[in-house]
Amino acid sequence: MPCPLCRKATDPAYRPFCSRRCADLDLARWFSGGYAVPGPPLDAEELPGEDEGDPRA
Repeated sequence: MPCPLCRKATDPAYRPFCSRRCADLDLARWFSGGYAVPGPPLDAEELPGEDEGDPRA
């Protein structure tokens, strides 16, 4: 199976990727929200209000 990012042959050390670079690029896409699993749309009532937002704020 080729690397899912660049299509080169995979390296067993970085499987399913071909290199550390491709593995890191894939991880960066997950962290930046580049990959997302769609869910059902939320109603406006289900969204947190201004006073219910992030508890750290």
